[in-house]
Amino acid sequence: MALPGVYPPQADTRLLAEALAHEDLGPGTDLLEIGTGSGALALHAATRGARVTAVDVSWPAVATARLNAWMRRLPLRVLHGDFATRAAGRSFDLVVSNPPYVPAPESRLPSRGPARAWDAGRDGRAVIDRICADAPALLRSGGILLMVHSGMCGVGETLGRLTGAGLAAEVTLTATVPWGPVLSSRRSWLEGQGLAAEGEQWEELVVIRARRP
Repeated sequence: MALPGVYPPQADTRLLAEALAHEDLGPGTDLLEIGTGSGALALHAATRGARVTAVDVSWPAVATARLNAWMRRLPLRVLHGDFATRAAGRSFDLVVSNPPYVPAPESRLPSRGPARAWDAGRDGRAVIDRICADAPALLRSGGILLMVHSGMCGVGETLGRLTGAGLAAEVTLTATVPWGPVLSSRRSWLEGQGLAAEGEQWEELVVIRARRP
């Protein structure tokens, strides 16, 4: 379930869940989810025995994830706030994120409302770039980052930043999905910015896997 204003599982969540299914999870695995939303991915990892910490800046998302964990009787540590602050001083075997990645006319990130789950600055990279920069400190040796985002945000940019940070990064899964209402509502702006071709109707999603040596 998802409370009003909380991002429900969609195509990007399902693609990331598919990638997560290929990872080795178990009772000894410490996993961090950045931007948990309804908690779907965190709960999936918890069912496989992982020790999961989930973080979100949205109080409704935190409440939803906690409620879903309680309903399923699964141990899940759900924290409110910025991931860098809440995970400071800790490292993990796996870091998973479906961050906000939709380019928006406003460069400043929204401070409230459902748009916090998708608006990510004018190039869609406001949160992606922070995760790329912080990933080495969040990962243990041999640790894995799994992150999903739109091809519209610059897949090469993400791979370059992760590689530059000392991680071995690659695209492991892709999917093509029709534009949803958010992209459709800002079509003219996206086309004007050169982020979408005229009449574009399909969006590529990618899962990027980065490993710390």
